Amino acid sequence: MIKILLVDDQMTLAEGIKSVLETCADFEICGIASDGAEAVALVKEHAPDVVLMDIRMPNMNGVVATKRIKEINRNIKIIILTTFDDSDYILSAINNGASGYLLKDIGSTALIDAVKNAYAGDTILPSKIAKKITDAAMTVSSAKEIKLKKSYGLSDREVEIALMLTDGFTNRQIASVMKLSDGTARNYISSIYSKLGVESRSLAVQKIKELN
Repeated sequence: MIKILLVDDQMTLAEGIKSVLETCADFEICGIASDGAEAVALVKEHAPDVVLMDIRMPNMNGVVATKRIKEINRNIKIIILTTFDDSDYILSAINNGASGYLLKDIGSTALIDAVKNAYAGDTILPSKIAKKITDAAMTVSSAKEIKLKKSYGLSDREVEIALMLTDGFTNRQIASVMKLSDGTARNYISSIYSKLGVESRSLAVQKIKELN
């Protein structure tokens, strides 16, 4: 049984999502929170497996709540479920530990599948969301991109992945966004380390950020 906590300041919408999820025998809805602060409290009380988290809420927004919940238990899977597809929110939520991001217009079957997949450890990123993340990861100065290519010999794909590393993406998230296998993503990252002359992610990120 997968225990799910719903977090949304619109109770009518939360009840609708609850009704959809309760059609799946594998799910148990352990609570509904109306803001991020209440969500953090309910996580401590109920220890859910998956949290469906709205973004814009009073008292504490979904990005901050995601960070707090992951500090309590990093194994809890958090899916951002919202009407907003702003790239800043996407990056902030994922960098704070969210397992994925869905828009509220998602169909019932797709929502149920997304919860199951997140619980299994997958990153949940619909194609139009993945594109926004890729676009946001590329919003750096052209000088930095040119230097990565000319000074270190990175390919276009390696430049994209290098910039995603600096935004805090995990190997699995990079693989999902770039539509690569986990092994291929690891190979690209190893190649980046080699070309930059470093042996760790932290040193690679530091070197990339120092470029101007």
